[in-house]
Amino acid sequence: MRNDDHVSPVSRGRKKAKNRRSGTDRVLRVVPDQPGPCHCPDCSDDGPVPADLIDDLLAGGALLIGGDQPMDALDAEIFGANFVAAGRMAGADFQEVLDAGILPAVERAGTPAALAVLLALGATEAAQRLAAAGVPAPGWAGELAQPVRPGTFLRYADAGDTVSILIGTFERAGSSHGFAVNVDHQDCHAALDIAFFPGELLDDVVGSIQQNRDGGPVLTGAPLDHAEFRWQAERALNARSVHDADDGPAELDEDDDGLGYHLLAELLRTRTRIMPKPRRAPAGHADRSLVLDPVAMFNRAVERRLPPKRKKSDGPAPVYQLKVGLRGAKPPIWRRLEVIADTSLAELHRLIQIAFGWNDGHLHVFETAYGDFGVADEELGHRAEKPVTLEQVAPEPGDKFRYVYDFGDDWQHDILVEKVLDRQDGDYPRCTGGRRAAPPEDCGGIHGYHDLMAILADPEHPDHDDRVTWLGLDSAADFQPARFSTIDVVIPGTPRSSGR
Repeated sequence: MRNDDHVSPVSRGRKKAKNRRSGTDRVLRVVPDQPGPCHCPDCSDDGPVPADLIDDLLAGGALLIGGDQPMDALDAEIFGANFVAAGRMAGADFQEVLDAGILPAVERAGTPAALAVLLALGATEAAQRLAAAGVPAPGWAGELAQPVRPGTFLRYADAGDTVSILIGTFERAGSSHGFAVNVDHQDCHAALDIAFFPGELLDDVVGSIQQNRDGGPVLTGAPLDHAEFRWQAERALNARSVHDADDGPAELDEDDDGLGYHLLAELLRTRTRIMPKPRRAPAGHADRSLVLDPVAMFNRAVERRLPPKRKKSDGPAPVYQLKVGLRGAKPPIWRRLEVIADTSLAELHRLIQIAFGWNDGHLHVFETAYGDFGVADEELGHRAEKPVTLEQVAPEPGDKFRYVYDFGDDWQHDILVEKVLDRQDGDYPRCTGGRRAAPPEDCGGIHGYHDLMAILADPEHPDHDDRVTWLGLDSAADFQPARFSTIDVVIPGTPRSSGR
């Protein structure tokens, strides 16, 4: 599971580092902030590149050379990274369209704004042709031509190496900037997010991590050489790219500074390319559909493609009324929950643990029509649960899936989407009904639980006293399997929505 506790310390460093000027935000907004349809010749009846797209780019170029505040080389790179990130999210044909359509169209404009755009997009040869034709270059062109040099590289990780933060700084023409990459090693080593900060705030960023103000696991730092930082960063970025592709179409995100993950990932990739190639081979992304069990292979073969996540433009998610029943329990044991539909499966796992009184001391998995989701495990064929939402695996009322807890005792919970409700006043999630207490953990599964109840009901049974002692009770009368009240289901840290 991803550990978001380690996002905020770096984010605090970034908020203090809000040095990108208002002019940069204006440049970013010239380029559409959401990926549009693919504009390759096969997908468009209007020719390879729509004129309004070129007009938008040239308008951005005009801001790069003539905005209210002077721009620098980093502003230009951010402009270029934003456009490229949006393009890559629009379709796999983007690079072909960029090279064959967009860049030639910009070059044909032949204006100073066109030259600025070409420089920002790294189209060096086309930019040189315009400069040779007498088109004046922007004031930051000389700075952009200066080499970028690696600076300081660190890695902070917890004792179990489940999460880490990669920190790297880079220098050019007397100024420096840095990236902090949050990495979740339990989710295929994928990047969670990226923070961007001025190089002079490196000590502040490191200090916020070391102070551990969020109370999470302590992170210990160690220096990285240039090649190792490149290997670690590219592994994180590549894994995130695969997961984003699996999740379907996404929006180009932005934070408060207008610098979202995908933009910064594109910019960081340009930085890692200047560093020495690692001595070890690039990390491959595990094929999470690879399982050796024939039955699991068959199940995997018939899985459907996971629907895309809800977008911000889709509006707020509705509320799902779920009935979660413990399979094989006689009399029935169940809980009724009201959960916002875009809640992650990782959060749903937490809610089920609370509702049934489990201790979360064992492995678990959600078995769905779209695959098995839990703590990512290649051997078990489990994909990471945190990036996946409830409504992705159960899109319609009446949909069912299963939650299995403790692979030894094999507590199987059948989950049914009973209704889709409008949001009402009050906090979500919440437990609105149920029946009977859940079995104690480690009692041998549902059959062991039935045996336990029979033994406790028979004072003459030779194991009666041992079972009472094992449960920590004074007498069998204290064991109340029929008792349940929603008042006892207290959900700490109740969120109103899982977000994206």
